[in-house]
Amino acid sequence: MLTVAALLPYAIAPFYRTGHPVSTLMAWRSLRGGPMQRQWIDLAAMSPYLPRAVVGAEDAHFCKHHGIDWGALREAIDDAQEDGTPFRGASTITQQVAKNLFLWQGRDPIRKVLEFPLALWIDLVLPKPRILEIYLNIAELGPQGQFGVEAGSAYAFGKSAASLSPREAGLLASILPNPVKRSARTPGPGVRRLAVTYMARGQAVQTCWRENRGF
Repeated sequence: MLTVAALLPYAIAPFYRTGHPVSTLMAWRSLRGGPMQRQWIDLAAMSPYLPRAVVGAEDAHFCKHHGIDWGALREAIDDAQEDGTPFRGASTITQQVAKNLFLWQGRDPIRKVLEFPLALWIDLVLPKPRILEIYLNIAELGPQGQFGVEAGSAYAFGKSAASLSPREAGLLASILPNPVKRSARTPGPGVRRLAVTYMARGQAVQTCWRENRGF
């Protein structure tokens, strides 16, 4: 039974080339009767500044790696060994998709063991644009159960993710680590500084996509 459960995501993942998948957290919130808002928006319909800013914020090498950013992972491990802090960071967008679609939240070593090969598989069976599209539609982006960039944009700016400016895209990307404590709607100085950084990184990401992935 455990083997079947562990292999099930590998069978399901190729079918996510189409459709509007939901994350395990979204499903859990709905089952518990908690707040959960999500309106799907295709990648092509989004403001072009938004996916660039999010990749710049979350996974600068997204267009180059194959699910795992081994260089960033080695750096994170080295940093943890040097200063004695717990290992953290270096999670790619593909890893977050693997976790959010098929696994569970929290810093669980067992989950990480399952997440690594699953991220490699997802990168193999799904195109990069589709992985990013799924991520942008399942990430939590608001303090009241807003999931996906369309709901997050509506809450923060009162508009669709299709019409976000570079600054608004940067602000939305800046709250991804913690949309409860960080706000794109009423951004503090830290969020505003990050937004400027992610706007700049978005320009570099645009070049990277064109040269390496063609999207």
